[in-house]
Amino acid sequence: MPMGANNKESIFPESEWSYSRRATGCRAFFAVDPRPNWITTEFGGHDIYRVLKRYGSNIIFFNGLRDPWSGGGVLKNISKTIVAIVAEQGAHHVDLRFATKEDPKWLRDVRQMEINTISNWISQYYHDLAHLS
Repeated sequence: MPMGANNKESIFPESEWSYSRRATGCRAFFAVDPRPNWITTEFGGHDIYRVLKRYGSNIIFFNGLRDPWSGGGVLKNISKTIVAIVAEQGAHHVDLRFATKEDPKWLRDVRQMEINTISNWISQYYHDLAHLS
């Protein structure tokens, strides 16, 4: 992931992202060459909605709008089985953390929506399977 920083807006030391430094590091530490276009080739990053609608199914995208990553997330349903759950209060992968008694209602509701969605997929699978024979 290309990242840089400046020490005027960040607590991190100033750094400028460089592909050649990243490639050298990948070769030295992992013995691999980076593939800078892989994500768009593999997942259709230029139009992820179109690609997922054609080739995907049974995916839940949860995005919390307090998360700066949400701007690049899937924020609307793509199909009946590729659904987006968006919470104003949420942040990055909070729905996947262990549940606690301190969890707010909105988070409990999100998890319940995810459980219901997955349960429906499983029920539909077994329904379809029963009607194949």
